[in-house]
Amino acid sequence: MSRPPRISIVTPCFNSITTLRETIESVRTQDYPGIEHIVMDGGSKDGTLDILREYPHLIWESEKDEGHYHAMNKGIARATGDFVAILNADDRYRPGAIRKVGEALARHPHWDALFGDIVYVGDGDREIYRREEAVYDYRALLWGGVCYVIHPTLFVRRSVYEQLGAYRYKDYLNSADYELILRLGRAGCKIGHVPEYLVTYRYHQHGQSADLRVTRNMARENVRIREEYGCPPDTFDPARRVIGRALRQLEKLLVRGKCDLFPASWTLRKHMQASTSFNSNLDFDRLEKGP
Repeated sequence: MSRPPRISIVTPCFNSITTLRETIESVRTQDYPGIEHIVMDGGSKDGTLDILREYPHLIWESEKDEGHYHAMNKGIARATGDFVAILNADDRYRPGAIRKVGEALARHPHWDALFGDIVYVGDGDREIYRREEAVYDYRALLWGGVCYVIHPTLFVRRSVYEQLGAYRYKDYLNSADYELILRLGRAGCKIGHVPEYLVTYRYHQHGQSADLRVTRNMARENVRIREEYGCPPDTFDPARRVIGRALRQLEKLLVRGKCDLFPASWTLRKHMQASTSFNSNLDFDRLEKGP
């Protein structure tokens, strides 16, 4: 086994006073020694900075940015770890998550990245459902059009970012992570999976994930991304989508002994809102207008 890698956690935030402390504490209390936590704040005015000042171990800065993906890129540029992960300011690592990641990376030194499983919660931390995956499959991700590699569970070797670049925030407001995840596969990166629940992911009034304007824009951007990667919205695309999604479920059945009987979107539907009160430096009036 190789030595456990040093891991940098980048948290983008903006006016995140309601959830940021829990995010920071979920990193601070991990039972893993080699962690660097970087918080890139977009110029908060709500007391977020007072929280950041309470934690001398943090590396942080606060200045206006061009949105959450831009903040992620700035944090990645400051990272010194062997691997880098993104943890949004309203999500939390589960106890022992980073230790499990570090041990898996030490066992598989050839991996360029890994991802894990996730628990979705709603208001009051009430659990919505648990999402379990099996393997990274570039074809299933591209053909199926579903980004089942959930971003907060993704850990990427820092040298891969240096080689391939980070998030294309000028091109995609809401789906730059999907494009990056496909880019990793197209470049031939070795991406492993850890069958462990790594992150608790919130659907709530103050976040983007529960905002229907955001999900509609993600759908538009995903069409553009898939076309860029060779899957145009032509007459063959419905068949590609069916094949890609069936391939994912088959792999889950073979590897995990289970598959999804219903799409996750059905489970999440009642937790979605016409608009939420999240903050961003981006002009989100653009969302309903499209590119």
